[in-house]
Amino acid sequence: MTCPEELKKVAAVILALLLRSAFQGAHCELVVSPVGPTLVNVMAGSNVTLAVSFSGAPDPVVTWIRGILPVATWTLNSSEAPDIDMNGRDVLRLEKDGSLTFVNVPLSYDSNYTVEMTKSGLGKAFTSFTLKIFETLQNVTLNTQPDFAEEGSDVFTLHYSMLRGVVQHQVWFFNGGEIKNDSHHLMEQESLSILGPNRSDTGEYAVLLTNPFSNATARTNVAVRYGPDEPKLETHPPQIFYVSGESLNLTCQSDGFPQPTPVWTFGDEILSDSHEGVLSLMNVSATQGGDYVCTLLNEDTKERREKTLRLRIYERPLGDPTCSVDSLNSTGLLFHCGWMGGTPPAELSFPAISASNNGLGDFSVTLEASDSLNGRNIQCIAKHKLDSRSCNITTRSPLKFVPFVRTIVDNDGKIVVTVQCLSEASPEAVVSWSRGGQAVSSGTTHHISGDTTLLSIRHVNASYFLLQNYTCTCSNPLGSHSREIQLQGPSISRSSLFPNQDGTIITLTWEVPNASVVTGFDIQMKGPQLQSNAPNATRTKAGSDGFRTIQRKTGLDRKTDVFVLDPKSTYRFRIIPKARLTPGEPSEVHRIGPGDGLSGPAIAGIAAGIPCSLLFLLLLCCLIYLCVSYCKKKNNQTPYPVTRAVEKTKAAQPDKSPHILLAGGLKSPPDYNRLHRAPSERFVDLPTFVPPPPVRVATTV
Repeated sequence: MTCPEELKKVAAVILALLLRSAFQGAHCELVVSPVGPTLVNVMAGSNVTLAVSFSGAPDPVVTWIRGILPVATWTLNSSEAPDIDMNGRDVLRLEKDGSLTFVNVPLSYDSNYTVEMTKSGLGKAFTSFTLKIFETLQNVTLNTQPDFAEEGSDVFTLHYSMLRGVVQHQVWFFNGGEIKNDSHHLMEQESLSILGPNRSDTGEYAVLLTNPFSNATARTNVAVRYGPDEPKLETHPPQIFYVSGESLNLTCQSDGFPQPTPVWTFGDEILSDSHEGVLSLMNVSATQGGDYVCTLLNEDTKERREKTLRLRIYERPLGDPTCSVDSLNSTGLLFHCGWMGGTPPAELSFPAISASNNGLGDFSVTLEASDSLNGRNIQCIAKHKLDSRSCNITTRSPLKFVPFVRTIVDNDGKIVVTVQCLSEASPEAVVSWSRGGQAVSSGTTHHISGDTTLLSIRHVNASYFLLQNYTCTCSNPLGSHSREIQLQGPSISRSSLFPNQDGTIITLTWEVPNASVVTGFDIQMKGPQLQSNAPNATRTKAGSDGFRTIQRKTGLDRKTDVFVLDPKSTYRFRIIPKARLTPGEPSEVHRIGPGDGLSGPAIAGIAAGIPCSLLFLLLLCCLIYLCVSYCKKKNNQTPYPVTRAVEKTKAAQPDKSPHILLAGGLKSPPDYNRLHRAPSERFVDLPTFVPPPPVRVATTV
């Protein structure tokens, strides 16, 4: 090999290492993986290692977990010793690469093991192993429970036992054929159960036990014994009684060899549809309840045995119990409770009324009406074998009510006003009608319904109904309540207008007094013509100055929609109630659209407000002037008070020149005002003050 070729190989190795380092740095991921299989089978007492490898980070923290408990922890290449569970220090060893070694592994270390590796700044990596520890199988034997198999018994079980060993797989055989789990065989740990053994289960049974290091087989013969015995009758599912509609099986079994043949009879009829002692009854009814007899005959011994089974089939009563109370001769109360159907019939009673009396299926009790029964809750208790229920009824005198009035026009063009009076009462209230103190009976003008709650009044003229007073009285044995109805002409109590967001559609709603006789409504509008829904329709602005009818509604309507409106125009709407051809007072007027400008009163108000505003401004200016004048005058006054002696001096000496007596050589007093001048105003030194000599002054009058 030449030198250049060696250099090329070295360069390739270096390049590969660089690429591997770059790849690991780019991924920055800690990876741990098993070295070898993850399912490890080992003999007890040997050494085994759960080997792992990792990449992506140096010296990670390794933790081995047995099941859910950690057993060993170590930071790879750390100077500190691995932290191993105290109970496993004689068995467990933690290798430098993170692998876990078992020394003389005992059977108790059979478990699942998980290794977790972590590194700061990286995610957690882990992998799992399953360690199976076995021993050599030795001295396997088979036992039966009970000692002998009996046909008709619930279960027959074969158990295996051994001196030592660990079983990984078990296979059961019957007469050389492998047994599978089915409805007749149930394989469990260390056992095989034969469910409902019969004579066909007689033969050789064997079990093959294996593990990865050894296997063993055990055999035994099972003989199912028969002999005539007392028949065993059962119901499946086992219950004391059954409900109509359910399905069940009747079984008849007896020990004997050969197998006896069972026959079922019900009454005098032989039921031929039974099979091997099992009689299936599907969707049973109450008529199928009674005594069923199973007869068994041994064909060899000719011995006959029979046994009777009583089958109880109950049928639940229909629905729920019902309670009611009715009036009896206007003074008595008849309480009734019923829960029909059912086998046997339900037992009914009213404990609050009569604790000793009861009935089956249907029961009634009579009481005289009294105040103590008003508002009282009476309960009926209904008891059946399948269920127990109750129903309640509260006796109550008629409560306050509001009569309901409805008006229509019949096919003859007559106005028909129907008044309905319904009051909550128990027993149901009977309604009587009167007008002006006189009883109302059915005739041409008036008609009372069969249940007395409706009174119909027919007349062609709307004025007939005005100010008519009717009285309805609801009564039962516990009391009565009356209500007067005064019919009135067509009217509207309240109305509203609701526009849509675009202002093109409005909804009118209105309410009518309960006693108002109304057969229809005229919807009137004032404003421009309504726009058409057609895309090329011409939009007109002009319209009638007065209200005009645009819709007619029936007496049952309470709302209507009007469209299409021009959002830039102003419309006014109102509703006219009518009793056939007789109109009532219109509703309030509702306006929609922009305003119509200032009204006359608004203009007059503005005109009157202008001079009032000017007059107010003038008064305000005068007030300000007076305040200013007063302040100036107050500022010009002497700040100090002048004594009366000074005022007298000023009046007696108006001349400010010196007195004539001073002319005789006396000097004038100094100018004291100069003393108060500023230093810049003083041109000479201040004179020395010399008080003048006393002067005697004589005054001649």
